[in-house]
Amino acid sequence: MNIKTIIVSLFFLLSSAVVLAQLKTTPKCPEIVIDILDGVVNKTLLPTSTVGQIKLNLPCFTSFEEEGTSAKCGAGVFYKDKDVYFYTTSDYVEIGPAFKGTLSIPLMGVPRDGLFKWLGNPSIKEASWDAFQTSYGILILYYNTAAKVNKIQYSTQPASTIKLCE
Repeated sequence: MNIKTIIVSLFFLLSSAVVLAQLKTTPKCPEIVIDILDGVVNKTLLPTSTVGQIKLNLPCFTSFEEEGTSAKCGAGVFYKDKDVYFYTTSDYVEIGPAFKGTLSIPLMGVPRDGLFKWLGNPSIKEASWDAFQTSYGILILYYNTAAKVNKIQYSTQPASTIKLCE
């Protein structure tokens, strides 16, 4: 081999490595659709779903913590850009005020006195939140100073045993 052939071969080898490095894809997530009354995300994910199941079905997570972690809130899969969080150690889902997706019942921003038609009376009523008994467990709605829903949490755990991350 002559030097010219070696240089040309090295050039092509290095060029192909650069091209391959540029071909990384970003995971595409389906729209997040949360059925409030059934406690299901995209018809498959429950509050009891594992980190692996959630990551597989919604691969566009911004961060996650594996089971057995010493993280403050335990294991979970988090979608900060969509304002939805799956806490798998405690088996609950949290939906924030900037949620980007669809709720089966449009609860975010609804006045506290406008919830009865969908949810009935709360089983627990506090100054800044209400808890509603559901077929799957519990639905907790938090209110801002204008008494409108600004955070939603739901779980398969009963109110007496649920452990929420503060």
